[in-house]
Amino acid sequence: MERVGVVTRILRPSPIPPAYIDLRRMLAAQSAMERGPGSKVFAELVREHQSMVFSIACHFLRDRSLAEEIAQDVFLQLYRNLESLESEAHVAFWLRRVTSNRCVDYVRRRQRRPETSLDDGPEPRNVEASGDPMLSRKLRALVQSLPEKPRLVMILRYQEDLMPEEIARTLDMPVRSVKSILHRSLAILREKMERSMGDPR
Repeated sequence: MERVGVVTRILRPSPIPPAYIDLRRMLAAQSAMERGPGSKVFAELVREHQSMVFSIACHFLRDRSLAEEIAQDVFLQLYRNLESLESEAHVAFWLRRVTSNRCVDYVRRRQRRPETSLDDGPEPRNVEASGDPMLSRKLRALVQSLPEKPRLVMILRYQEDLMPEEIARTLDMPVRSVKSILHRSLAILREKMERSMGDPR
């Protein structure tokens, strides 16, 4: 149990600085929205949610510049769909779902081009969680070794601090499946951590 506690503690939301989304660039790319009535609301939504969107993308992809590109694409899509979103909670839910889908889609496209690999990309430059920085880096690398869906579930649970029910809605999957993935992933990470630290099995 102690190792699981280490896993969950290190994967808690980390203080990655927000991606400062270039509003001018996005507004210029969409001429119809330059003086539209929703542009002020949109700018406020970007400021409020950019850190969350960037954080999910950066931890999943391990590439800061790519995470910023994905975040800009997600917010452009948000603007185009703004009128269909009914509340602040709906916006946050929509952003998590679209960001998650974009990340998974990107990884799958890269996997069809074996000459490039996300494993070769740089680690996100963030402040390490309190405790042993080597342990934190090792654990984050182990999380990256998980398949796409378990990796995303772990990031949403232990970095974004979502409950299993929220993850299930975001990823459109049964709550039971989310809990099963979490249980299996924690067991895998615990076993790999113990092996890497020389614990006898």
